[in-house]
Amino acid sequence: MESQQTGNGYAPLTVQERAELLRVDSVGKVYKVSGGSVTALRNVSLRVREGEFIAIRGRSGAGKTTLLNIIAGLDDPTSGRVILFGRDLASVKEAERTLIRRNELGFMFQAAHLIPTLTARENVGLLLRLSNTAPAEREQRAHEALSLVGLAARENHRAPELSGGEQQRVAIARALVHAPRMVLADEPTGNLDTNTGLAILELLKNVAHSAGIGFILTTHDPQASALADAVYDINDGVLTPGQK
Repeated sequence: MESQQTGNGYAPLTVQERAELLRVDSVGKVYKVSGGSVTALRNVSLRVREGEFIAIRGRSGAGKTTLLNIIAGLDDPTSGRVILFGRDLASVKEAERTLIRRNELGFMFQAAHLIPTLTARENVGLLLRLSNTAPAEREQRAHEALSLVGLAARENHRAPELSGGEQQRVAIARALVHAPRMVLADEPTGNLDTNTGLAILELLKNVAHSAGIGFILTTHDPQASALADAVYDINDGVLTPGQK
């Protein structure tokens, strides 16, 4: 369900209007390794609705990235099921999973992963170019996405000419330019100083609430826990509700 647009963006969704985007039911993941197996996830369940800003905390190796990969359809669970946008991923073929990732999911990582020879606008518009969006529309949407994150004045600068915080804002614009329904962010503030990281987190939360996009962040950042609508801890593959 889409939120109603206003002159300044989007009208926030009420709780009753928020559709469920994701349902993870009793998911387990076991990897076969030489001489045995490693359990990465144990009976994980999670719900995410439109406009929710979710933080998942855990040390390296606790299962955070494995969970994101399974939600995105990049890996399959050993047990349990994932319902993403109303579709059981177990019954979705790889070609359709690719389309879901391209059209309905956004991705952010600890590093911005910008192409250094391209401008900010060209980096943001790259996904639209790969999906054969007309050049004029691609330029306009990239400009609008950069305006949303406060970088319209820097759109013609290449990545090496931008600060770390500006590069991560470009990465946010890139994740949002195709109007995804949900964004998966793996440690998006891990490389930033405290003040810049807080500004990025506040921006992400504002986008989630105003545009009705679901956000799942994995993080070590206590600021993310304080800002999140809900916090979960993951330890040895077990996901439990956490305290802010």
